[in-house]
Amino acid sequence: MALALSRRHALVAGGAVLAAPRVASGQGRYPERPIRLIIPWAPGGSADAQLRSLGEQAGRLLGQPVVAENRGGAGGTLHAVHLAREARPDGYTLGQMHLSVIRRPFLVRNPQWDATTDFTNFIGLSGWLFGVAVAANSRFQTWQDMITYARANPGRLSFATSGIATTNHLTMEDIMARERIEMTHVTFRGASEAVPQVLGGQIDMIADSSVWAGPVEAGQMRLLCVWTAERVPRFPNAPTLRELGYDLVVTSNYGLCAPPRMDPGIVKLLHDAFHTALMGPENTRVRNQFDMPLVYYNTPDYQQFVVQRAAYEREMVTRLGIRME
Repeated sequence: MALALSRRHALVAGGAVLAAPRVASGQGRYPERPIRLIIPWAPGGSADAQLRSLGEQAGRLLGQPVVAENRGGAGGTLHAVHLAREARPDGYTLGQMHLSVIRRPFLVRNPQWDATTDFTNFIGLSGWLFGVAVAANSRFQTWQDMITYARANPGRLSFATSGIATTNHLTMEDIMARERIEMTHVTFRGASEAVPQVLGGQIDMIADSSVWAGPVEAGQMRLLCVWTAERVPRFPNAPTLRELGYDLVVTSNYGLCAPPRMDPGIVKLLHDAFHTALMGPENTRVRNQFDMPLVYYNTPDYQQFVVQRAAYEREMVTRLGIRME
């Protein structure tokens, strides 16, 4: 499928078991077999680690394994049509609901789903620590070094993300518009696939979630900025976007969804199991490992968030003028 944007882009392919609860549904007792959790990213990133941990703990509570399946690509939205149109609403197919799924219908001429009506959005979970990092041997010591060079050399610099029209991509587009600079956007199926390209000098920087954290701590990469409201204790030398003069805070919180018109009893059972897993020590440890904020919503509040966010995303896409064809 061809993708057309206003800028130039390059695509790179690349605990104890508790008594298991059950509810009655139209197909009998639930759950009676493994539950599939689609993770719409390549393995190795922060969301992959957090969702796998969450599924393992929730599966113990439910009495059936929650089997993680990575299905990366299309900016983390390949799973959306399957959940909205193909999967049965029986509680055995779940997936990640995130801002790109909410946003994509406003980027295309023929939307394939509406995040406010075509999914059962049953729990809000967490978010990402975003930032921009370069290789340790990069010419750029600071964010301003990079901006100054980019302004003097239009189109010479490149930045990697996990997909076109993802939150991190749109944030970079917003920054480039504010700074009146031009850079080439290079997309990957998952952010972890971009790290070797940045380390090898094929791409100048990565603008994504904390997949860069390990290389930064190991001295292989340099963190130019973070996108949180305050500096991150783990990376105290990295300024926030606000400190750099942008009124931006970007964490891109996400949750879990299922096909529409789910049995309310199954929805409650899933919410309660994943909520317990979310608040448990193992998942807390994983979130802390990646500096991922806790952004919990119960089922009605998360649905309300999706509705409100959809209105915001529509306005943002229109303002920035980004389209995917």
